[in-house]
Amino acid sequence: MQNLRNLQGIYCTFESSLLSGVEKDNFCGSPSTGSYSGNGSTVSLLDHESPSSDNDNLRDQLRELETVMMEPTSDNFDSNNWQHLGEMISRGELKEVLIACAKAVSNEDLLTAEWLISELQHMVSVSGEPIQRLGAYILEGLIARYSSSGISIYKALNCKEPTSGEFLSYMQVLYEVCPYFKFGYMSANGAIAEALKNEDRIHIIDFQIAQGSQWLSLIQALAARPGGPPRVRITGIDDSTSQFARGGGVNIVGERLCTLAKACNLPFEFHAAALSCNNEVKIQNLVLKSEEALAVNFPFLLHHIPDESVGPQNHRDTLLRLVKSWSPKVVTLVEYELNTNSAPFYPRFLETLDYYSAIFESINVTLPRDRKERINVEQHCLAKEIVNIIACEGAERIERHELHGKWRSRFSMAGFRPYPLSPLVNATIKNLLHKYSRSYGLEERDGTLYLGWMNRAMVTSCAWQ
Repeated sequence: MQNLRNLQGIYCTFESSLLSGVEKDNFCGSPSTGSYSGNGSTVSLLDHESPSSDNDNLRDQLRELETVMMEPTSDNFDSNNWQHLGEMISRGELKEVLIACAKAVSNEDLLTAEWLISELQHMVSVSGEPIQRLGAYILEGLIARYSSSGISIYKALNCKEPTSGEFLSYMQVLYEVCPYFKFGYMSANGAIAEALKNEDRIHIIDFQIAQGSQWLSLIQALAARPGGPPRVRITGIDDSTSQFARGGGVNIVGERLCTLAKACNLPFEFHAAALSCNNEVKIQNLVLKSEEALAVNFPFLLHHIPDESVGPQNHRDTLLRLVKSWSPKVVTLVEYELNTNSAPFYPRFLETLDYYSAIFESINVTLPRDRKERINVEQHCLAKEIVNIIACEGAERIERHELHGKWRSRFSMAGFRPYPLSPLVNATIKNLLHKYSRSYGLEERDGTLYLGWMNRAMVTSCAWQ
């Protein structure tokens, strides 16, 4: 089997053109002797550069390959299993074939994996049904993992980035068609407004400021507060993805928020902090003032911070203990509800397939298939996450989600206590969800809000003190 791995290389070309312009050697461990193509081309396991006139040599190669594949004593050969897989393929059961391929990759069953990869190329489509679209990106991750080049392909996805303006527009479309971000921002803002309702001086530290969209409604609400507005200071911590989308540094966000605050007659100050959340956050970077009531916001961020499963330094828990030492009035947490942090590859694959199937189905409800933005949104905003989860390990895997129960344990160990969310905010969110689809649901359990799609929990929001 190892000889077969050394013999065969992989080169994939999706109709999404995610890897267009990338040389094979960027993500293949050996010279390519095989080609898998999503554009309907022939799949071949033979050397394409073999002289076509050398029929004897070709026959010998075919005979040798047939012997290897059909040898009944081969460790991984199971004729009944291959027959069953063939029947699934003929019935077009894409999800089941994806799962079978992942299992073959996990078991290092290379013959089965290569066969299923070649078949899957003809079953997925970035312009098809939700499972076909998701399958295109999942298959890309499987190919990357199979060829032991996960990080190479993950980086290759950056080789043809859209312009910052295009990427920002894609993010805005995703923000509008899926309520996940609005749900998180509204619930966090409600907790912050409630916890700081009697404070005259407020400092909010946002660990992922992004475009600053979360704070537009809160600034307006604080400006209209009975008895007069408080003085507000926001510290925005930046990241490279957000900077790229904006087309500039975090000062752009500050200017936007300052303009709004001035129009609302709200005393306002913005502080930019370009830091890495892993190891650069120190109290002197954030200019904490004792006279200000502090709120800390973690929106869809902490799953990017490595923990003890990655290396000896547990940055995830260290950051939480550091924040607790600042004595904040409230800390808000919004996270995706899935388990990809320390799970082994195969169960992690199943979790990813289930979760992103719901994401793609929910996008399908509000963004019709004939909208060209849909492919761009899924390709540039979701595909890299999927490939990273499936193909990468160790420090190279940055998408490391945890279920809410684990987050609750981490916050409790850091010394935090749950802070109740506002019932008024919950009612507002329910109204928001009904504008999207009746398939969305909202549930509160033990002080935590769960946003779900078709009975599948997708995002959680909670607050701590």
